[in-house]
Amino acid sequence: MHTGHASKRLLTGWGATSPSAATVLPAGTDAELSGLLATAGPRGVIARGLGRSYGDAAQNSGGVVVDMTTRNRVLSVDTQTALVEVEAGASLDQLMRLLLPLGLFVPVTPGTRQVTVGGAIAADIHGKNHHVDGSLGRHILSLDLLVADGTIHHLTPESPVFWATVGGMGLTGLIVRATLRMKRVESAYCVVDTERCTNVDDLLERMAATDDRYTYSVAWIDCLAHGLSLGRSVLTRGSSAPLEQLPAQLRDHALDFRPRQLATAPPVFPSGLLNRATVAVFNEAWYHKAPRERRGEIQSIAAFFHPLDGVARWNRIYGPRGFLQYQFVVPFGAEETLRRCLEMLSHAGQASFLAVLKRFGPAGRGHLSFPVPGWTLALDIPVGAPILNRLLNRLDEEVMAAGGRHYLAKDSRLPADAIAQMYPRLDEWRAIVRNTNPDRVFTSDLARRLEL
Repeated sequence: MHTGHASKRLLTGWGATSPSAATVLPAGTDAELSGLLATAGPRGVIARGLGRSYGDAAQNSGGVVVDMTTRNRVLSVDTQTALVEVEAGASLDQLMRLLLPLGLFVPVTPGTRQVTVGGAIAADIHGKNHHVDGSLGRHILSLDLLVADGTIHHLTPESPVFWATVGGMGLTGLIVRATLRMKRVESAYCVVDTERCTNVDDLLERMAATDDRYTYSVAWIDCLAHGLSLGRSVLTRGSSAPLEQLPAQLRDHALDFRPRQLATAPPVFPSGLLNRATVAVFNEAWYHKAPRERRGEIQSIAAFFHPLDGVARWNRIYGPRGFLQYQFVVPFGAEETLRRCLEMLSHAGQASFLAVLKRFGPAGRGHLSFPVPGWTLALDIPVGAPILNRLLNRLDEEVMAAGGRHYLAKDSRLPADAIAQMYPRLDEWRAIVRNTNPDRVFTSDLARRLEL
């Protein structure tokens, strides 16, 4: 019997759209989690971490949502092999604070530290280093998965269920524990090069030519720029800073990692504050603030990877209507598709406060893992504009025609028929899930919407 306190709650993703009510239970012991499955009811169960999926992946309308953040212990650390065993509810922030002083860094991090290990595996997260290190699945040695019959399976990369779980959005079972291989670093800093790119062609040329010199690479794009300035960008690339490159005053504390939260966004921002006019002013200032070229700047890991983590609840700046994130990848050779998408966004005047482009390396082995070799563009877009649905539908058509796909951890609006076209291994994944989750005990609002 599960002894945790149940509460009925209205849940959303980080975009704060499409709320749904569920019974939320804190994750108990392995035995309690196993017993929960037998009494979950017809609407089933889904795991939830820190709620940083943008859409409805960690919601389960009318069902049960298991809060995995109560299972957040770091079980073992081996500094010789760089292996860490950790419970699924531990966050990347927690791992960094513990491990960086030991000279270990997470192998992959998205734009926030505030994600759990279980959620990161379920979304097979990628970061600025995908072109070098791939997505998180490549760095997982094993995981323990609670499946629908109440048993816990110890899975390694030799198992098809392992790769159905990596990127499987929590639908194969509850990830309970995992063992990951960390990266060795000499400091909690990065050596960073920054350069302005006049347009998207300039950007793509620089990234294709020289990205391989850097471990990490990302570009901020002005999606309102047009004409000869279409896709003007600020390209930021770097690598972990060796001790010898740090200024003398940092060397004695090179592995210190104590990032501070500078503020909390209050719930007072009106919807529509981030519009074409305000974002255009920000974009103009941000582009011209960036140096034309700056080499060898030392930046902290927090500043380089997670600048928004300094402001808690920053999603509130979009107002009560919320926002969606639209992230897609198109393969190399489909650069013209990327240009057309930028032209559509610019012409529509649909403001994206945060628009970033990265270059993906080889695809991982997860059946539903998002990255494939190509260009990925992520856009944060306020909801509510009358033209938004029509614009996004047109972008969908461009992406699918080019053989691209959307990231399920960011999606909040795709129709079910699009997924089969975007993910050609979907039927293979479904066949595996029929064995681990035959009665759809594990389900979510996203799973029902996309008929996964």
